[in-house]
Amino acid sequence: MGLKTFKPITPGLRTLVRPDFVEITKSTPERSLLAPLRRRGGRNTQGKMTVRHRGGGHKRRYRIIDFKRRDKAGVPGVVHSIEYDPNRTARICLIHYKDGEKRYILWPVNVKVGDPIMSGAEAEIRPGSAMSLRSMPLGTLVHNIELIPGHGAQMVRTAGGSAQVMAREEKYTQLRLPSGEIRRVLSECYATIGQVGNTEHQATTIGKAGRNRWLGKRPEVRGKVMNPRDHPHGGGEARNSIGLKYPKTKWGKHALGVKTRRNKDTNRFIIKRRRIGYGTLR
Repeated sequence: MGLKTFKPITPGLRTLVRPDFVEITKSTPERSLLAPLRRRGGRNTQGKMTVRHRGGGHKRRYRIIDFKRRDKAGVPGVVHSIEYDPNRTARICLIHYKDGEKRYILWPVNVKVGDPIMSGAEAEIRPGSAMSLRSMPLGTLVHNIELIPGHGAQMVRTAGGSAQVMAREEKYTQLRLPSGEIRRVLSECYATIGQVGNTEHQATTIGKAGRNRWLGKRPEVRGKVMNPRDHPHGGGEARNSIGLKYPKTKWGKHALGVKTRRNKDTNRFIIKRRRIGYGTLR
């Protein structure tokens, strides 16, 4: 697992930094764990564009990932292969369980082909093992964290992500998330030990705009180069400031430093908030 640079024989290779994929052991996915993935180009069921800058890109098939791992508690498994997943930044690994079933999970750091994998209270404290937060020692790095027992993992699933078990209080466990936020999570929730693989993903550079088009990302244009009718930042001669007290979105909403959190019911679970932007809290 590392990064690869190239001789600048073309403009697109001059600044290109990409993974070397040395950890990948299999190039073709498991057919029984594939599902169709239809592209919608950022449009809803009425055909209206609700998300900008999406469209095109290479055809993909979805890899079905086991984000729950509860129903395999006590069933031993072995890592059969480590594979690339075009639908996420993390790598995935194929697990062959003793009962004959195959499943994909997110690939943790330092997990190799042939390593044993298990979930449940009797699993060892090692990368790749899944168990309830109650069973993990303090200070353990975890990922793939549930918020509601049995609903599957929702937090810390991106490349290089990890949270840390900080403390316990009654039926809750305190976790320090990658953003710096400290949050209470029910101790009955499952999590996977270790850090998500592909830790150097943030250090990659695309090298050319066309590579973003392969990923299904269309060009994004700055508001200040638009006309006044198209954006609040538009208009003016030559280069100029946006001329507003606050930066705004295309629809006139505040763009920076505004609180966007709407779910007030879960505020009681947050012990320390993450700090965003201009010293404001969300």
